[in-house]
Amino acid sequence: MMMKARILLGMLFTLVLFCLTISTTASPSIPAVFAFGDSTVDPGNNNGLTTIFRGNHAPYGRDFPGSIPSGRFSNGKLSTDYLVSILGIKDYLPAYLDASVSDAGLATGVSFGSGGSGLDEATATVNGVLSMESQLNYFDEAIRRIEMSFGKNRSEELVKNALFVISVGTNDVVFNLYGFTPFAFQRSASAYHDMLIQRLASFIQSLYDRGARKFGVAGLPPVGCLPLQMSIGSFMPSSHMLQRLCVDQQNIDSQAYNFKLQNLLSTLQNSLPHSKMVYFGIYDTMMDMITNPFKYGFQETLEGCCGTGLFEIGPLCVVGMPTCLDASKYIFWDSMHPTQAAYLAISNQYQQLLDQYLN
Repeated sequence: MMMKARILLGMLFTLVLFCLTISTTASPSIPAVFAFGDSTVDPGNNNGLTTIFRGNHAPYGRDFPGSIPSGRFSNGKLSTDYLVSILGIKDYLPAYLDASVSDAGLATGVSFGSGGSGLDEATATVNGVLSMESQLNYFDEAIRRIEMSFGKNRSEELVKNALFVISVGTNDVVFNLYGFTPFAFQRSASAYHDMLIQRLASFIQSLYDRGARKFGVAGLPPVGCLPLQMSIGSFMPSSHMLQRLCVDQQNIDSQAYNFKLQNLLSTLQNSLPHSKMVYFGIYDTMMDMITNPFKYGFQETLEGCCGTGLFEIGPLCVVGMPTCLDASKYIFWDSMHPTQAAYLAISNQYQQLLDQYLN
């Protein structure tokens, strides 16, 4: 209970400052960003949770300003850090704040995301992190406090004009579809995708009912090309144990999910008045990085920078583990998460899509 209170108090402190500064520090068309999902948008919320899925230790954050392991699952910034900067927003901070970041300044970008989370409740439960429902509940409490302090009209205006970023789903398929949990192999990929899409639709509807109108929703990356999945795949009987290659079927599955997601967003935009839905297609961006690495300045596409680059993630990527000298030459920082350089390339796509669809 004390842990939850600490998360909430930090979140409310951030969001009150957030509300106070929206008129002077951010773009008038998108004055604020709220993010929900997994480690791809989590700037440190898991720091306050009892879970092994934490990135608040070295060598994470090696290339972050001040070389601080902030809790981001990368060597530096996330794509959402770059996104808020593109929008003219001052900072991108976790809903959870501890003393080390409480003086970071006035924040107008806040994430409720939790590394290891997913649309499937089983994903968050197994990993001991915040579920999507919990993230929504914390958002509700924050908005109630803002209404009490600044009035309902200002709160509603904030929510209406804010961009709601949702990036989630990879953990669901990695752990509960392809993994070795009791939940894996119980249904087809298509049926599992349908369940995830249904839950995502419900989550977006819940945000819409709360006044949200602008949404940016990320699709799945090429899951079969994540170093972790390639490493696991190399031990499968059909892999011949010699080559580390992308797992083709998992990439086909990712594309199939993304097709359903795009159809969902189109349907929602047509059915939810005044809504704008932007699909962030990171699959194509990351596949382009993998197949054309020199175009982005990358040299290593099959392994992460941390350790062997094959399996290290979270508690396995720690101080004393050897790391590459220059992470900007790598697409992946650990066996699952992109480097800051890769996130920058992804954010460039975000900017193009937002300019096209939200302005």
